[in-house]
Amino acid sequence: MFPYRRLIRLYTGLTLYGASSALMIRAGLGLDPWDVFHQGLSRLTGLSIGVVSIVVGAAVLLLWWPIRQRPGLGTVSNVFVVGLAMDAGLDLLPYDGRLAVRVPLLLSGVLLNGVATGLYITARFGPGPRDGLMTGLHRRTGRSVRLVRTGIELTVLAAGFALGGSVGAGTVLYALAIGPLAQFFLRVFAMPESPSDLPVAGSVVIRRDAPERAAADTI
Repeated sequence: MFPYRRLIRLYTGLTLYGASSALMIRAGLGLDPWDVFHQGLSRLTGLSIGVVSIVVGAAVLLLWWPIRQRPGLGTVSNVFVVGLAMDAGLDLLPYDGRLAVRVPLLLSGVLLNGVATGLYITARFGPGPRDGLMTGLHRRTGRSVRLVRTGIELTVLAAGFALGGSVGAGTVLYALAIGPLAQFFLRVFAMPESPSDLPVAGSVVIRRDAPERAAADTI
């Protein structure tokens, strides 16, 4: 049977992920490390941040080849859907400089990012290109996922800041909150396996009895 439910979950999650980034951008209080990098490149090149996200995602995907990562449908979809949803969200959300508006936007963006992460990972169609780079380097180098992720994100954060990307309270909030939020929503959205819902190449199986392990291996 074709996994329609998983496909709906995948594309809903990726769309919401892009929307969550748009909320954080409009809040103007600091972005997650990768979006700091995307925003810095956007200001440098004049391209929209969504287009930059797509280009960077495709470039990161090329790095999978030497570390022998296998992309899935979710991997390729992640490259395009998140960037397009981000630009669409920015077109729909006008900027409002009042702090009373920006703080709720930031909080909503971080929360929605956790929801989106839980949805697209539990769809089991493969990790995003940035997630796969982290897990691939973890397997190839033997370093912990936490160490590899921290190293990559500090690198892109520093590069993005140097290019003029937005670093602030939102960056710190995201770093502190996304782990617990992702773990929680991985539990909420975990799907039982069935013979008709077998994962595709490169996908990650999320079990109800092991959400913490899944989060550590994919986020």
